[in-house]
Amino acid sequence: MNSDDPLHRNSKQLLRDEIPEAIASLDAEELAALNAAWDILAHPHQLPPALGNNGEPWTTWLLIGGRGAGKTRAGAEWIKGLANAPRQEDETERRIALIGETEHETREVMIEGVSGLLAVHPHDARPLWSPARRRLEWNNGAIAQAFSAEDPESLRGPQFSAAWADELAKWRHAEATFDMLQFGLRLGARPRQVITTTPRPIALLKRLITDPTSAVTHAATRANAYYLSPAFIDTVVKRYDGTRLGRQELDGEIIDERPDALWSRGGIESCRVAEAPALQRIIVAVDPPVSASKGADACGLVAAGRNENDIIYVIADETVSGLSPAGWAAKAIALWRRLEADALVVEVNQGGDMVRSVIREVDGSVPVIAVRAHRGKWLRAEPIAALYEQGRVKHAGVFPALEDEMCDFGLDGLSSGRSPDRLDAMVWAVAHLTFGGRGGPRVRGL
Repeated sequence: MNSDDPLHRNSKQLLRDEIPEAIASLDAEELAALNAAWDILAHPHQLPPALGNNGEPWTTWLLIGGRGAGKTRAGAEWIKGLANAPRQEDETERRIALIGETEHETREVMIEGVSGLLAVHPHDARPLWSPARRRLEWNNGAIAQAFSAEDPESLRGPQFSAAWADELAKWRHAEATFDMLQFGLRLGARPRQVITTTPRPIALLKRLITDPTSAVTHAATRANAYYLSPAFIDTVVKRYDGTRLGRQELDGEIIDERPDALWSRGGIESCRVAEAPALQRIIVAVDPPVSASKGADACGLVAAGRNENDIIYVIADETVSGLSPAGWAAKAIALWRRLEADALVVEVNQGGDMVRSVIREVDGSVPVIAVRAHRGKWLRAEPIAALYEQGRVKHAGVFPALEDEMCDFGLDGLSSGRSPDRLDAMVWAVAHLTFGGRGGPRVRGL
C-alpha cells in the first residue's frame, strides 16, 4: 500500500482510538492492505525509539511487556524493515540472528506464528523459509538464521549485523547465549539487536535495562486489548490484575525478591482472598510523615479488620504523599467514615501534639488510639510477619505498593531505600487488632 492509496491516506487522518471502528467496515482485501500498513497499526511501544539511555543511537532495544502486548509483532516488523530496507553503498551483507527460548519456539512463534516473520509479509513478498536449514532468505539477499537459546554454542562462529531475541527472561542459559550472540554481532557499521520479553527478575535483564546503550519501551497487556479475545480480558486479566503473577505477566513489571525480607511474594499470594467476611472490628492505622515538603515520607493509611475467628484482614491501602497535615488527616478520617471503622490508630512518635491537634481540628469526634514506637521497625514488624506465616492475616484484594514495601523490607528498616510508610501503618493496624483493642476504643491524650 503506498501513501497515495485512499485507504492509507484516510487511515492516516484517523485518531488511534477510532481505528477499531474503521476496521470493522473493511472488506478482506482492504483488511489485508491495512495489515501491511504497520505505521498505521503500531502502538507507540511497538516502534523503535530514536535514542538509548545515553542520548545516543541505541544498540539494544528492549521491548518489555505483558502477555499479548504485541511484542512478537513488533520484533517481526523490525526485522522485516531491516531486511527490506534499500541497501547502502558501504553496507556489508545482511545477516540476522533469530533466537528463541527453544528451537520449537523460534519456529512456531518468531517465524511461522500468527505475528511472526512470514505473517507480517504480504504473500508475494515473503522470504523463503527452509526449516531443514533453519534459514530465511529474502529476494534482495538478506538472510536470517534461526537459533535456540538451549544451545549457546550454536552461536559460536556465525556473524550478524542484527538480531532478534525473543523471551530472553525465560532462556535457560540466558547469560551464555546472550554472550555468544554479542560476539557474533560484528557485521556492519552499527550492529543492533531487539529483545522482546515478558520480564522476570534475572540479573541479565536488569543490567540491560540500565545499560547506557539500551533503549527501553514498556507496555501492559491492556495496551493491545483490541486484538485480544474479550473472554481473555474478562477472565484472565481481571482474575490476576494486581497480583504478583499479574503484575509480571500482564503488566510487564519486574517483581524482585529480597532474601532477607520478612515477607515473600509467594507467602503473600497464599494469604490472599477475594474479599473479607463480616468483620467485628475495623481499624484505620495512620503513620504520619514528619513534614509535607516535596520528597518527604508518605502518610501511611492502611485499614484492617478482625473477624469472629480472630483472623485479620487487610482491606484498604490509601497511603498519600505531598499533603499538608490537615490534608492527610482529612483523608484518614474519610477512610474511617467510609469503612465505618471503630477507631484511628495513630503513631505519635513524630510531632505527637501536632498529630493530636490536627485530627481534632478536622473532626474532634473521631475515636483515636495514640501509639508510640519503642522498638525499631524490624522488631515491630517481625511478630506481624509471623502472623502471616501462621495464616492469621489475609489480604482482601491486592495492594501492589504495600506488598512491594513488604517484600523489600530489610534489616535496615528501609524498603527500596525509603521509610516503609504503608508497611508501618499495616503493622500498627494488625498489631492493635491482634494484641490489643479487645474492648472498645481506648483514647489516649485526645
